[in-house]
Amino acid sequence: MILLVDLCYEKNSLSQYEFVHPIASHLESSDFICRIIHFTDVTRDELDLCDKIILCGTALKDNGYAEHLEMFSWIKGCDNPIFGICAGMQVISAVFGGKIVWQPAIGLDRIEIIRESPLLGEPREIQGYHLHSFGVTLPEDFRLLAGGKESVEAFGHRVRPIFGIIFHPEVRNRWILERFANL
Repeated sequence: MILLVDLCYEKNSLSQYEFVHPIASHLESSDFICRIIHFTDVTRDELDLCDKIILCGTALKDNGYAEHLEMFSWIKGCDNPIFGICAGMQVISAVFGGKIVWQPAIGLDRIEIIRESPLLGEPREIQGYHLHSFGVTLPEDFRLLAGGKESVEAFGHRVRPIFGIIFHPEVRNRWILERFANL
């Protein structure tokens, strides 16, 4: 089962239909079982029931998750593969010592994959859909997978199966969701 962690400002918000349900719908149509849970409800029992975890994105001005980063301390001790999308990438970066930085972007843009990885495949250029107010700095134990130092598009932990991307694969690159689900 894939646990989809909703980072939206409140449980069952309308934003969940834009940032969480499309991920669940796509994965379920590919025969993966998903469970959605709000970040305030994540427990050890919930984590023990899942095989993989996706931290989903939020709306542009929805940054409440960043005020509660202590609620994500479980990420450091979790052995399951974790994938952060947009706000989820911001959480992973902050938990591992990186920073959430002002970096607004909206719309399609080219993304340069610079390092081969199980998540993004071989180096090449793709297009991705951005919808975010903030980006991240690269945490110490992570490798840059796409983008550059000033604009981190994707990263992966050097040892553990933890990945983050700042763009939204549920909009344009659903194959990334499937690659993660098949890790």
